[in-house]
Amino acid sequence: MFCDEALDAVEAIAAGELTPEGRIAAHLASCPNCADALRSARALDQMLQRRPIPAPPAGFTTKTLTRVRRARWRSDQYLDLAFNVAIGAVVLGMIVGVWILLVRTGLISVGGDAFNLIESAFVTVAHRVAPSVPTYTGAAALLGTALLIWWWAERGGEA
Repeated sequence: MFCDEALDAVEAIAAGELTPEGRIAAHLASCPNCADALRSARALDQMLQRRPIPAPPAGFTTKTLTRVRRARWRSDQYLDLAFNVAIGAVVLGMIVGVWILLVRTGLISVGGDAFNLIESAFVTVAHRVAPSVPTYTGAAALLGTALLIWWWAERGGEA
């Protein structure tokens, strides 16, 4: 066994958290440097146990929890921002990819022709419907007036 392995266990042994057994106990018995380190650690531990524990200042718990919550909130905000940026980058990449696909395959020209066809159909329907618009507007106004009079009559004629 090497000194560094024993020295790693010295603090736990001095605090009583670990009992030296086997190789560690044998090394501590045979190595004066490690045994001295254990004695120093035990003396330090005993000195610290004799010291009085200071009382925390007023509002310590509240202030500490507030700081922890604020730090957690900030880290969540950064995580949300990073997630939103990543999603935006993915969506932008998909749009660019679809655009490149449409341009490379020639489907963009077919899409333009389809748009022109839909536009001409819309114009044709608008020309056919345009003469009837005043009639439908008058009918809608008449129906609205009749419903308003009916509502007024149902209320008892009160203003």
